[in-house]
Amino acid sequence: MPDPISWEFAWPYFLAAVAGGYVLGSIPFGLVLTRLAGLGDIRKIGSGNIGTTNVLRAGRKDLAAATLILDAGKGAAAVLIAAHWGPDMALIAALGAMLGHLYPIWLRFKGGKGVATALGVLLALAWPAGLAACATWLLAAALFRYSSLSALLSLAAAPLYVWVFTGDLQLVQLATIVALLVWARHHANIRRLLKGEESKIGQKSAPSP
Repeated sequence: MPDPISWEFAWPYFLAAVAGGYVLGSIPFGLVLTRLAGLGDIRKIGSGNIGTTNVLRAGRKDLAAATLILDAGKGAAAVLIAAHWGPDMALIAALGAMLGHLYPIWLRFKGGKGVATALGVLLALAWPAGLAACATWLLAAALFRYSSLSALLSLAAAPLYVWVFTGDLQLVQLATIVALLVWARHHANIRRLLKGEESKIGQKSAPSP
């Protein structure tokens, strides 16, 4: 295993971590899988998003499950690879993976909403906190039947879980940034939730314009 980097020459490692994380995070698995399955462009179905929930709206639970696993996996992979060069590199790669998923250059910076990737990042950085966030999503989904609300609640709670399980302030700060990024990408969902117009899990939404 490589040794942690020397802080005297840290910037190339930081650049490699954020770039590597971004490239991994920017792989649009939902779009790739649905196209390979002959379903066309997922961005023209349902909400137009490339993530798990919208893939589920296309009627393929198997592809939705694969999208969830792969989107979470790419976030975790970015963190675990960079962690070989120290915990700071892992944090930088985590942020890179999130930005890659949310704003992929290949899709003109119009990516997913980052929930699965965020959970993958959390599981790799602090797995007890990641599991707690996943459990929060599942509980909220069972109670309220809104995927977006479940995501917002689980990510909002993530910094607290990280603090309880690790006490690491840097990890708490990263979890907070990740939560803010996910919340920002859910601005339209938040408006629909407040108006009572958000689609529930299993309910088809109107086609994307």
